[in-house]
Amino acid sequence: MTQTALTLTAAAIAGAVGGKLTAGPPNQEMNGFAIDSRTLVPGDLFFAIVAVRDGHEFVDDAIARGAVGVVVQRGTLARRTGTTGAAGAVPVVIDVDDTTRALQALGRYVRRASKATVIAFTGSAGKTTTKETIAEFLSGHYEVVKNRGNLNNHLGLPLSLLELRHGADVAVMELGMNHTGEIRVLVGIAEPEVRVWTNVGDAHLGHFDSQDALADAKAEILEGASATDLLICNADDHRVMARASRFAGRIVSFGTAENATVRAERIEDLGIEGTRVQVRSGADTADMRVPLLGRGNLMNVLAATAVATQLGVPLAEIRTRAERLKPAHHRGALIRLAKGITIVDDSYNSSPSALQKALDVIAHEGSASRKAAVLGEMLELGDHAIRLHDECGRAAAAAGLSRLITVGGDAARVLADAAIAAGMDAAVVTWTRTSESASDRITSWLGAGDLVLVKGSRGIRTDVVVDRIVAEFA
Repeated sequence: MTQTALTLTAAAIAGAVGGKLTAGPPNQEMNGFAIDSRTLVPGDLFFAIVAVRDGHEFVDDAIARGAVGVVVQRGTLARRTGTTGAAGAVPVVIDVDDTTRALQALGRYVRRASKATVIAFTGSAGKTTTKETIAEFLSGHYEVVKNRGNLNNHLGLPLSLLELRHGADVAVMELGMNHTGEIRVLVGIAEPEVRVWTNVGDAHLGHFDSQDALADAKAEILEGASATDLLICNADDHRVMARASRFAGRIVSFGTAENATVRAERIEDLGIEGTRVQVRSGADTADMRVPLLGRGNLMNVLAATAVATQLGVPLAEIRTRAERLKPAHHRGALIRLAKGITIVDDSYNSSPSALQKALDVIAHEGSASRKAAVLGEMLELGDHAIRLHDECGRAAAAAGLSRLITVGGDAARVLADAAIAAGMDAAVVTWTRTSESASDRITSWLGAGDLVLVKGSRGIRTDVVVDRIVAEFA
């Protein structure tokens, strides 16, 4: 049931974005779209976005790399020495008032013209896993597009929606945010028929006074809905459910709560191997094994199950697909090495609530000779950082670790100190400022049968630790 592909000409684009075609043939077709001249593919239309750097500075480079057109702010090319002449060689120039708003308008235009169903979701943790799982569960019945990488903000979302021009049935769109008002803008661009709110955690908490304030910002995903729209929400998260009642459309919940529409029952924790669970949706039940780390990922799978069942995918098919799931790169992946050494590679990102869930999994894993953790400082926590790192240090002490290494600034030192204060031997706890130093320390310690959790925010680069362990013990 794939939709008809769209052809986007210069004239159609100019009309969609409220711009003026000042050069080039109206019937010039665009093969793709770019906002970074370095990643531009010949045949693309280049949007000169004004952000930290002014995209107009890179118009000449975009042209040299094969752009067939440029979208610029009115009069900009005429004011730039050296660009006016080069632009004459470009088939298409579209003048607009604001290039960012033009890109967003084009994304919305394609979204509407495509007739696809748009699923938009937000949450504090597990967004990539949720996105990938929803797409996997729907892929047997629909042609699906999804955000590539981190294209989930006010620029990335419209670029992702532009992929609908190829004729997909469903778009699975992650809505990223760290400030009030951002999700409101993204919902206005995506105009989703299905909205998914997975959780409220403590990621980006430094930008807010409290978790309730963060929840209020995420609740912007409820805005602008019609009576026919659908909300999929976490029945186990009281902050989500306290706000879900204001949604104008239909509500379907997921979780372990008795009133959840899609409910997990008889949960068996399998340690680092995932969970085994019975899932109930209406009158249907299915026993499934979820091969993803911890109960947080189980909740992500339940969210995807709720979406898929509402779009007509049988629960039996979902069970089969769930058992084939694999974690995304650096997001809870298990790496088996020589001498029975195992890495839980969760080095892509971290937040206090996600870290505590990962430590709980490690605490209940009984197959390892010894257990260790390399934990990076968690960023964007602001005034909450010291308290939250202290809490995580105490959780690390309770996890039965034989070795703990923390990486980063003062907050990472607080994490280490809190673990010692909670009972860990100071001789097995180390605070270090760099991941390179942490790599040296953990590789010299590891031995046969050991298990090591590596988790941290990208800015701390704990992926360096994973790479070093693999190089030493592969």
